[in-house]
Amino acid sequence: MDATQKTCLVTGCSAGGVGAALAEAFMNKGYHVFATARSPSKIPESLHSAPNVTVLTLDVTSAESIASALESVRERTKVLHVLINNAGLGLTSPGLDQSIDEAKKLFDLNFFSVLAMMQAFSTMLVEANGCVVNNSSVGGTIPFAFSSIYNATKAALIQASETWRLEMAPLGVRVITLITGGIATNFFANLQTLAFPENSYYLSIKDIIEGQPEQNPYGVEPPVFAQEVLHLVVKGATGKHWVGGGVRLIRTALWLLPQSFVDQIVLNLKPFSQRLEEEHKKRI
Repeated sequence: MDATQKTCLVTGCSAGGVGAALAEAFMNKGYHVFATARSPSKIPESLHSAPNVTVLTLDVTSAESIASALESVRERTKVLHVLINNAGLGLTSPGLDQSIDEAKKLFDLNFFSVLAMMQAFSTMLVEANGCVVNNSSVGGTIPFAFSSIYNATKAALIQASETWRLEMAPLGVRVITLITGGIATNFFANLQTLAFPENSYYLSIKDIIEGQPEQNPYGVEPPVFAQEVLHLVVKGATGKHWVGGGVRLIRTALWLLPQSFVDQIVLNLKPFSQRLEEEHKKRI
């Protein structure tokens, strides 16, 4: 590997997702890309066979797996110019029915793994005057119903990532926080939905809660999103950046509208209130 070549590590590079598109975008820009996933067989063959790509097994929730990936990267390069923390998962469940253990697991994946990756690769990033890109979500800014734990992981990531930006700037490391909107991936199809207990207040609207399109109808294509992120990194950006489908509308609504209006927009996405109220009245 050329010692002058820039390097980039991307987590969560399964085919059809944002991570694979990011890996391809940085590869095409001339970076040597470390494309990672918990199951490397899910990474596209185009990345497996590319000369500028090293495919690695990486479970970001495992300290041992992170240490192994770090060792593999160090065998090939002394520095890491870009770390993209993309791996994550969605979760649909009413808060009253939420498993605390599952909630903790989601925080481990969507939040604590990001910190673990930054800590593990910190020396390589500082040596490179590098850049960390943390992929959060508009879910961290809007109270989407029945996604409270997912929303909380992304809100925590936004706040922490912005704090890390201030802490790492004196070390010469930039931190970009992506507030990501709609992307045309299988995110909704891959949402984790927990079983409803028999005494759930929400059992009568289970069909509404679980009803999700296979893809976000307002989402941009992953390669388009990836090019936006690549542009941010290359131009030296830092801080929060809203990217993806629908983000301009969401950002404007949050800025201009009172919370009651925002709530109504959210409730209209899953029109459950009237039906739930009617079912609740039958119980009492």
